Amino acid sequence: MNSNTQRRNLFISIGTILAAIGLAYVPIPGVNQTITVVSGSELQEPLKVLETEFERKHSTIDIDLKFQGSQDIVNNYVNDDNSFTPTVLIPANGELLDELSDRWRTQNEGEPFFEAPRAIASTLLVGIAWPERGQVLFPEGRFQWERLEAAMKAGSWDAIGGQESWGSFDFVMTNPTRSNSGQLTLSLWSQSKVGSATLNTANLNAEPVRDLMALVERSVYQPPRSTDILLQEFVVRGPNDADVATAYESIALHRWSQAEQTQGIPYQIYYLNRSVETVSTAAIARRGISNATAKAARTFLDFLSEPEQQAVFVQHGFRPANPKVDLTKVPNSPWNQNIPGIEIDPPGQISPPAPRPILTELIRLWERAG
Repeated sequence: MNSNTQRRNLFISIGTILAAIGLAYVPIPGVNQTITVVSGSELQEPLKVLETEFERKHSTIDIDLKFQGSQDIVNNYVNDDNSFTPTVLIPANGELLDELSDRWRTQNEGEPFFEAPRAIASTLLVGIAWPERGQVLFPEGRFQWERLEAAMKAGSWDAIGGQESWGSFDFVMTNPTRSNSGQLTLSLWSQSKVGSATLNTANLNAEPVRDLMALVERSVYQPPRSTDILLQEFVVRGPNDADVATAYESIALHRWSQAEQTQGIPYQIYYLNRSVETVSTAAIARRGISNATAKAARTFLDFLSEPEQQAVFVQHGFRPANPKVDLTKVPNSPWNQNIPGIEIDPPGQISPPAPRPILTELIRLWERAG
């Protein structure tokens, strides 16, 4: 074999290797990439809006949206219980992705994500109540866990100063085994019982917390699996069937006008005396995902972080992850609509969610109470 032939064969071999590498990282022109985005239901409406705009700008990338309770996102991925292959996971907070990572590493080698997760948007846990009910339950105009607990123990409105015709006292929260907002509700409520700035295994298993779990578990009838479903049911059921609830500020703001249309009256928003900020956080999953698909997913997450898309989240009641976006300057921002109780800078302390071991223990206590 002469030297020219050897060189030609070498170039062909190198070209073949480079082509293979290129195929792994660069989509073939004209061939669409599909990324499956699994998100908490709280992001359902803004993501559906943004899906259309993204696919218009990126014609070779298709978005397939799936929605689950945030705890379900973690459990289904770790246990490989989905009937599809997730590309992007967006639970309601980053701590859930930490839980996923820890559980993944106990069963698998390597990292579960292509890169560090990134914040998409944030919201707070708030209380909501129909106006007349809220005035009786919270006469000082602020949310109080002890008043809520007393009403649940009393069982009826006339026992706490309400009208007899209002019937039973009905509190609504999501199922903490499936939903992040239910877990946050239990953690803040438990914290109010132990009188401590932090929760730990010892004070969680104290009698006041165990009694609280038993009270809430038997008082909350068929808690929904997600916060958006909770708000839809709260609006449809109305006073007498759903009086007070805990929910995300984002969904409470977004569905406020629907309450006015459906029930003829809007509900009141109450900021908790100690609330929790929960940050919807996105990660690109590794299992079964090619480098090319991961690159397409990265393009989608970059898109969500841009000011124009962050404004869509604001219009749906979320607080932006991009600091360049001003809540009050976004067109159709709910913070400019005189919604009862709304605050740009809520009073009281805002904390991150409790550590995952604490939330896991709260779920265990809830299940035992049932």
